[in-house]
Amino acid sequence: MEPTLEFWFEFASTYSYPAAARIEDVARQAGVAVSWRPFLLGPIFGQQGWTDSPFNIYPVKGRYMWRDLERICARLRLPFRHPSQFPRSGLLAARVACAHAGQPWLPAFVRGVYRANFAEDRDIADTTTVSDVLAGLGLPAAQVLERAQSPAAKQQLREQTDEAIRRGIFGAPTFIVGNELFWGNDRLEDAIAWNRT
Repeated sequence: MEPTLEFWFEFASTYSYPAAARIEDVARQAGVAVSWRPFLLGPIFGQQGWTDSPFNIYPVKGRYMWRDLERICARLRLPFRHPSQFPRSGLLAARVACAHAGQPWLPAFVRGVYRANFAEDRDIADTTTVSDVLAGLGLPAAQVLERAQSPAAKQQLREQTDEAIRRGIFGAPTFIVGNELFWGNDRLEDAIAWNRT
């Protein structure tokens, strides 16, 4: 049975952008399957008393992060444009991802939403943006979005976020191998290596 790496991501997360762009190639080369697990950081931050991203709360940390992300994207040859609003709500996109978990088009959708946010400076909370990403993949956007807005899909995302909290996730991206948690884009290779031991 092929080993599985859980990839927990939040669409507003800066470092999840490069992680989502490269995880499939890295995992494929190692013979590891990826389970895509969207969740929301807002409730997790709220438990720590934060009402905003720590990159906004602590400006020095924020300045470093944006420059670091520029360097990472340049190295990976990923397009990057500093978003005019940060963070943006990834709620709708996360509901889409939850409602269609396991679909073969899900990784491309996730990458498309990240590209819209961090390369095209588009509002990913806007239904039009998410619809455009879906349509660009040849998917029936209206039908996909309708399912994502169902009570079942909303509950699914709430439960997945609750699971993230129970499992000790505090940021994104997070990779989980069994009971081992690895936080950060730069820990992807460590998580892959652990999966193979």
